[in-house]
Amino acid sequence: MQFGRRSLLLAAAAGTGAAATASPAAAGARKGGGPVVIGHRGAAGWRPEHTAPSYTYAVQTGADWIEPDLVPTKDHVLVVRHENEISQTTDVARHPEFADRRTTKTVDGRQVTGWFTEDFTLAELKTLRAVERLPAVRNRNTVFDGRAEVMTFQEVVDLARRLSREHGRTIAVFPETKHPTYFRSIGLPLEPKLAAVIRRNRLGPRECVVQSFEPTSLRRMTGLGVPLWQALGTTGGPYDLPSTTYRDMMTPAGLAGIAEYADWIGPDKSSVAGTALVADAHAAGLRIGPYTFRAENQFLPAQFRHGSGPNDFGDAFAEYALYYRMGVDAVVTDFPDLAVIARRS
Repeated sequence: MQFGRRSLLLAAAAGTGAAATASPAAAGARKGGGPVVIGHRGAAGWRPEHTAPSYTYAVQTGADWIEPDLVPTKDHVLVVRHENEISQTTDVARHPEFADRRTTKTVDGRQVTGWFTEDFTLAELKTLRAVERLPAVRNRNTVFDGRAEVMTFQEVVDLARRLSREHGRTIAVFPETKHPTYFRSIGLPLEPKLAAVIRRNRLGPRECVVQSFEPTSLRRMTGLGVPLWQALGTTGGPYDLPSTTYRDMMTPAGLAGIAEYADWIGPDKSSVAGTALVADAHAAGLRIGPYTFRAENQFLPAQFRHGSGPNDFGDAFAEYALYYRMGVDAVVTDFPDLAVIARRS
């Protein structure tokens, strides 16, 4: 397998030669071989997402990487939330002192109403508590509502290193820059703060992989010595490149362009099944990690659903087996424990 231009440049800069790009350290792969299991926002199927319990449970059950989505506070500290609008993931609506912060904003061309991290200082966000984002789907997780605070990215890095020591293996952090064009437009750019954390903590390629849906954001992160991951949607295109579609980016020519700055692509899993995307990505020198694998029927292909309810668990193991046979290099999953068990089969 070939590897992307960025990996080759990193290897050359290190004086190790092109052969080193196939190593886990150069490409952000799993040291033990087999697909990397990435805990999507931790173990979001079992705990409220982006919380210390969620990340900890992901690692306890075998995840290789944990994923924090990054958004800024008013005082420009990176915190981890699925979105900058936090009414679905925190108890902010129950805090009368913040009632006047509720507002409507246009984020990436879409109107959103609620409470936004960029309107709160870190100290104010720390008074909130996390709640389950999908209570109708994962009612069992609501038992943990109100038990965990909003974490900073630095706290996630500290947790990953502590868990690495406890479990005797390197746990990587997999940060995503959320809405980077929007945050740059309001004077809260994500990339300088993310780069500062990476440098301050001396995070290497086995400890950190940076992802974004926006190529411009990733290009701003080159030179840090960590792999870059281009996330790909199913419709439309990246907000920073309005004339480019995700479909264009998944053609052989588009993949060759991605390989000029990134090491990985992360498409929706529906873009992988029944297509040549895995082979085309590998031919371009890219690794591929589809998202997001979940166990509930509503998120599974029809042939893997069991029972009659949309929230009943289906045959998630069969779906993992299918994608592992396709040759994917990673899976992004809400249920890392199931992905690890399937990897052992």
